[in-house]
Amino acid sequence: MQAELNKLNAQVDEMKAKAAQAQADTKIQYTSLLEELQTRQVAVQKQLEKLQTASQDAWEDIKIGVEAAWLDLQQSFQNAVAKFDQK
Repeated sequence: MQAELNKLNAQVDEMKAKAAQAQADTKIQYTSLLEELQTRQVAVQKQLEKLQTASQDAWEDIKIGVEAAWLDLQQSFQNAVAKFDQK
């Protein structure tokens, strides 16, 4: 999952570069989308870190949280890509 997160981070960096070249009104929209993605990326990273240090008893519960956060991040990323492609 860390490798997938790293790949997604690289794609977000590409989107940031595209946003930097956008017109002012579009740039504001891109920036808002990217901030939301970054918040979700941080949440997934924190969940992954918890998972790596979790006891066996807590591991399954944390794993469920990681999976939910990951799915949320993926959906947000797909929504952002769709909005970027519309511009």
